[in-house]
Amino acid sequence: MNVIEKASEGLSRTYEVVFAADDLQARLDAKIEEIRPEVRLKGFRPGKVPSKHIRKMFGESIMGDLLNELVPETTQKALDERKIRPASQPEIDVKSDAKAVAGGSDFTFEISLEIMPEFEPADPSKLKVERPVAEVADAQVDEALGELSEKNRSYAAKKGGKNAKAEEGDVVVIDFVGKIDGEAFEGGSAEDSRVAIGDGAFIPGFEEQLVGAKRGEERELNVSFPEQYQAQHLAGKAAVFEVTVKDIESPEEPKVDDELAKRLGLEDLDSLKDVLKKNIESEHAQQSRMKVKRVLLDQLDSEHSFDLPPKMVEAEFANIWREVSHAIEHDHLEDEDKGKSEDQLKDEYRGIAERRVRLGLVLAEIGRANNVDVTQEELSRAVNQEAMRYPGQERQVVEFYQKNPNAIAQLRAPIYEEKVVDYILEQADVSEVSVSREALFADEDEEAPKKAPAKKKAPAKKAAAKKAPAKKAAAKKDDAKDEKPAAKKKAPAKKKAPAKKAAAKKDA
Repeated sequence: MNVIEKASEGLSRTYEVVFAADDLQARLDAKIEEIRPEVRLKGFRPGKVPSKHIRKMFGESIMGDLLNELVPETTQKALDERKIRPASQPEIDVKSDAKAVAGGSDFTFEISLEIMPEFEPADPSKLKVERPVAEVADAQVDEALGELSEKNRSYAAKKGGKNAKAEEGDVVVIDFVGKIDGEAFEGGSAEDSRVAIGDGAFIPGFEEQLVGAKRGEERELNVSFPEQYQAQHLAGKAAVFEVTVKDIESPEEPKVDDELAKRLGLEDLDSLKDVLKKNIESEHAQQSRMKVKRVLLDQLDSEHSFDLPPKMVEAEFANIWREVSHAIEHDHLEDEDKGKSEDQLKDEYRGIAERRVRLGLVLAEIGRANNVDVTQEELSRAVNQEAMRYPGQERQVVEFYQKNPNAIAQLRAPIYEEKVVDYILEQADVSEVSVSREALFADEDEEAPKKAPAKKKAPAKKAAAKKAPAKKAAAKKDDAKDEKPAAKKKAPAKKKAPAKKAAAKKDA
């Protein structure tokens, strides 16, 4: 085998690999002798077919199989001998065909790849970062208690009998039938539906028209489905809901006491306070971790400058631009970006892609140099956690990951990143800075560059998709995705602002 470097530009390399005809013919002869005892051909006794006849009949096919084994084996050997660390999957360009090689010619193929850049990563022990921390104040626990009591307040039949009128904040128990052009439509009816007036869970105008309703009263509510309603056949259409008011309940004064704690499954109020305090402490810890990680990544980014593998950057940019394009298509782009040209946006997001790749390489190198790795137990735990998101289909999800190395790699990547960040923070000079809760949770858009769109996880597969449970036809916001006609379209979750020239939460 003769390996020649044909091209070297930046991080791109091309190697030509040539196998001499004599070597290949010897390999072919050896393979024929190996299989000859098993060959069965008409006119010959089992195992007695002459080698020359086998070569004549099957030489080209056998040589093809040999080359299919030889190319990847030789490629890896050539890279190992030159201590090359590929940044991308090598591309193989075969210059010879099996027929010619079987006939006695040399075998030639080319290996094209990008290599990992050579750089000296920062010494974690020489890094200095600040970790913001916030104590949990009693007032925060009291506030959480108040919110909890509001959410769990009880309702009782409103006083006044048949003369009691529904007001904002009341719960009205109703039966309803929805009609469009006089015809009832599927999913537009419900019985004993509880409507909290002012809650905003129903399509616009539905709750408001129940104000002043009395027990036993029948009303017609005239509403229009939103233009962007998920059930497109109902979007923008006018509808009439025939409503019968069965009961009116008013909220009782919320109480923060032992009874509240017991309704929530705890022993007493002190136990509830302890639980709330621990929850808030956990929130603070997560936010503190996120912010110190951002500071660390910013510092690592500023301390490293080296050539990046173009294909890695292009792949990362393609992922980001896919999300940006979706935001543009659905009018979710930030206002400040709406006036920019596509070229301007691409320049900015390409900078984000470069930063992500650079940080990914830095973290990977630090992890490699310090033997940071993801254990099989950690991967198994991640797979099980993913499977738990799909009740009833856990086995299919686990099997999917077992059969798909790329899917496992997607689970492994964030675990590895967090482990490397943990290692760096353990070695670095980390000082804690006390801040208020408001400062800890301050909108990052006000204090740091915006985030790039987060990467989407690849779905396990259609068979493992989580099935939504069947829902009643009530006109609640949560029913929108199931296309329940009376439902107000669920507002989309607030999107992370597309990142500018600095970083994303998930930078690496």
